[in-house]
Amino acid sequence: MTIHKEGYKTITITFLFVVAILLAFNHIFPKQTWVHWALYLVGLWFFFTIVRFFRSPKRETNKGEHVILCPADGKVVVIERTIEPEYLKDERIQVSIFMSATNVHVNWFPVGGEIVYYYYHPGLHMVAFNPKASLENERATTVIETSDNRKILVRQIAGAMARRIKCYPKVGEPVVQGEELGFIKFGSRVDLLLPVDTKLEITLNQKVTGKQTIIGHFAI
Repeated sequence: MTIHKEGYKTITITFLFVVAILLAFNHIFPKQTWVHWALYLVGLWFFFTIVRFFRSPKRETNKGEHVILCPADGKVVVIERTIEPEYLKDERIQVSIFMSATNVHVNWFPVGGEIVYYYYHPGLHMVAFNPKASLENERATTVIETSDNRKILVRQIAGAMARRIKCYPKVGEPVVQGEELGFIKFGSRVDLLLPVDTKLEITLNQKVTGKQTIIGHFAI
C-alpha cells in the first residue's frame, strides 16, 4: 500500500492545518486538560482519514482478452440499458459504481486498447448516486477501442464533495488493461457504457473491487 501522488499536496496542507490549530489552542490555553487530549485525538483522526483516502493499493489484475475489469472500488448502483448521447450515440448497457469517501479512489482501465476520445465537462456537484449526475455533474469521458474494434466508454463523475477529476492518458495513446486511468478526489462515481451483448457477471448493489472484480465478458 502506498500513497497516491494526487494526495501529496492535500496531505501536506492537512498536516500543517492540524498542527497550526493545535499550536494556536495550546498558546491560548497553555494548561493541559482533557479538552487538549480530545483535540489531539480529533486532529490525529482527521489527518489519518485524509491519508487513508489517498491510499493506492498494489493488486494483481484479473486480465483477459474478453474480460471487462471493474474500474473502481465501490458498489454497483445502476445496471440498465440506455442511449449514450455524447460519443457512441447508440444503445448501451450502463454499469455505474459509486465510490464512498472510504473507498480507494484510484480508477483503472477496464480493457486494453487505444484512447480514441476524451472530453472534460465542467458541471454541477450533486450526490454521485443521483441518476442525473451522469449528464449534469462535473465529469470526464474516456473511450477505449479494443484490438477487435469494440468501444468502451468510461465516465468519471465528481460527486457532492469531489472537486477534481484526473485522467492521465491522452487520445491516441495505447493503454493496458488494469493500468491506472486516473483519480477522483472524494465521493464520486464511475460509469461504464458497454455493448448490449455483454455478458454481465455483477449484480445491483454488489460491492466490487477495482482491477479484480470482473464486470462481464464480451460476446465471442
